[in-house]
Amino acid sequence: MTEETYTDAHLKEVLQRTRVIAVVGVSMNPVRPSYYVARYLGLKGFTVIPVNPGHAGEKLFGQTIRASLSEIKEPVDMVDIFRRSDHVPPIVDEALAAFPDLRTIWMQIGVVNPEAAATARARGVDVVMYRCPKIEYQRLFGELRMGGFNTGVISSKL
Repeated sequence: MTEETYTDAHLKEVLQRTRVIAVVGVSMNPVRPSYYVARYLGLKGFTVIPVNPGHAGEKLFGQTIRASLSEIKEPVDMVDIFRRSDHVPPIVDEALAAFPDLRTIWMQIGVVNPEAAATARARGVDVVMYRCPKIEYQRLFGELRMGGFNTGVISSKL
């Protein structure tokens, strides 16, 4: 698994320009990372559109869960992927087809797919792999203190 290096300035710029995030693979279970990351981002003012075919039509954080990215009719700035690395290419292909103005594909911690990243980058879309937007937001905007790093604990409590 390869981990890419991103500058803090680049990550901060990506988060500052983003308004609408489609979260692919979001869970309804509040102890799952996809749930509390999506919840946190929503509480920070992002519009979060949940995507999970197993829960399509249900409500989460005031939004209707969509079965697929192609069901989303509003513009999306970022697609945040909580799926296994080998599931990423069709998600990226669908995102590129559904959102002509997409700015960012974000793959969560543990998710890396260089081929899908190359496809997105060839279309002018920024790609972040093996990172979490919640953690990066907290770190870059002063919410995660040094004590949090020293303990090795990142809490899901808001």
